[in-house]
Amino acid sequence: MSVVSDRLPTFPWDRLAPYKKTAAAHPDGIVDLSVGTPVDPVPELIQKALVAAADSPGYPTVWGTPELRDAITGWVERRLDAREVTHRHVLPIVGSKELVAWLPTQLGLGPGDRVAYPRLAYPTYEVGARLARADYEVYTTTSGADAPGPTDLDPSNLKLLWLNSPSNPTGQVLSKAELTRIVAWAREHGVLLFSDECYLELGWEADPVSVLHPDVNGGSYDGIVAVHSLSKRSNLAGYRAAFLAGDPAVLAPLLEIRKHGGMMTPAPTQAAVVAALGDDTHVREQRERYAARRTALRAALLSHGFRIEHSEASLYLWATRDESCWATVAHLADLGILVAPGDFYGEAGEKFVRVALTATDERVRAAVERL
Repeated sequence: MSVVSDRLPTFPWDRLAPYKKTAAAHPDGIVDLSVGTPVDPVPELIQKALVAAADSPGYPTVWGTPELRDAITGWVERRLDAREVTHRHVLPIVGSKELVAWLPTQLGLGPGDRVAYPRLAYPTYEVGARLARADYEVYTTTSGADAPGPTDLDPSNLKLLWLNSPSNPTGQVLSKAELTRIVAWAREHGVLLFSDECYLELGWEADPVSVLHPDVNGGSYDGIVAVHSLSKRSNLAGYRAAFLAGDPAVLAPLLEIRKHGGMMTPAPTQAAVVAALGDDTHVREQRERYAARRTALRAALLSHGFRIEHSEASLYLWATRDESCWATVAHLADLGILVAPGDFYGEAGEKFVRVALTATDERVRAAVERL
């Protein structure tokens, strides 16, 4: 028996290969809008910080340098309106995907323990539960769907509740009132809540709020942790730079486990993160790029007969022609445009496609012309 096939689903992106081949055959080349990989340059001040720290022969620490922890706590207080955040409230991680995939295991979850995540979601939430051999289930954040909401879940043996606002793939944003209600419910039932907020700085038609905001958590971080990444806001996907912020009672044992596991952010990356979190200008400039691409792609998709749902934040447009997502993928591939089928993110996405904003201005113009 294969260890991988027994524990993990088929890697979904392999199924896109033939459609990518079709799109690549377009005379003007492929426009790849299927993945959320940044394509714009790493800001110069971040590159300089990385280079300046290149002579780092010794091992870095898992908890990071004091300067890194200062940068994280400062950003959390400044950007998320959190209060009284100390070094004990933060923990650097090696990109957010490894945390999502290994968190249930690091928390000691296993058979009989339950993990819940959104019905339409980043596939790694399920992968994390599977790696730990924990049970998993989905909930809906959309009214009328045939699945419970997060506060309708049976709390029995529910050990980990994932939130994702803004959502990948839908771009849906949970309101402050919704977050407040969910946090209160999780605390009432002793459920650990992790909030994936990697797209929080990319709100378009909504202003995303963190679970660390005092209006949401009542000024207490008990039982809640937020996950943040620099991949999107600073074009640092290649640096593997992210961090956690929240309950010290949760982060302290995670720090110890990650020390044993050698999960260390490289020293040059730590220096780059200090520079990135200390500068808001490059974030505004990158937001403007994405906003312009979003406006152009949204108008083109609508004129082509698509309907767009949610998408009020994040780096994606959640679009449908009310047909099988694979029929839509094939149609766009014939135009030389590659998108992600919605069923990669759950059965509820079977009639949607996810269109990423992460292509150069020139490639976005090409997509608009083809549509």
